[in-house]
Amino acid sequence: MYLLFFFLWILLNGQFTLEICCFGAAIAAAMFLFVCKFLGYSVKKDILLCRKLPYILAYILILICEIFQSNISAIRLALSYRNEVDPVMVKFRTDLKTNAARVALANSITLTPGTITVAMEGDELVVHALDAELIEGIDESIFVKLLRKMEAMDEDYDRKRGNRHG
Repeated sequence: MYLLFFFLWILLNGQFTLEICCFGAAIAAAMFLFVCKFLGYSVKKDILLCRKLPYILAYILILICEIFQSNISAIRLALSYRNEVDPVMVKFRTDLKTNAARVALANSITLTPGTITVAMEGDELVVHALDAELIEGIDESIFVKLLRKMEAMDEDYDRKRGNRHG
């Protein structure tokens, strides 16, 4: 987070001098201390985020690929000779534990063309799709698998943190 603040300072400043770097380092340190004190952030969370970064990048890359594939499927469906589109509404439960992971899954579903998350209550999602083909295997998609891995990393972090303070 400190490096993000520092690079943001340099980027927004538009110049790169020793004076700007020193002042930016001090400002970034002050911002980092503020975030740690008042928003519950820590260096350990930075380290966890760095460990999760490959999964986050993989998630983004897979999401982009899925968006392109869904675009092609939706275009084929729209241009097909079938006169009827068979829209479906599917309700399914996910075993994702955190709200952040469930929201990420719901948003990923909505971002892919042809599907939209209509509702999310607890661990239950309601998804509308233009065709049943677009929604096959949604409850065990690659998104869910990656989000589970990231949640497991969070649980390991919490467990280790709890054992040190317990």
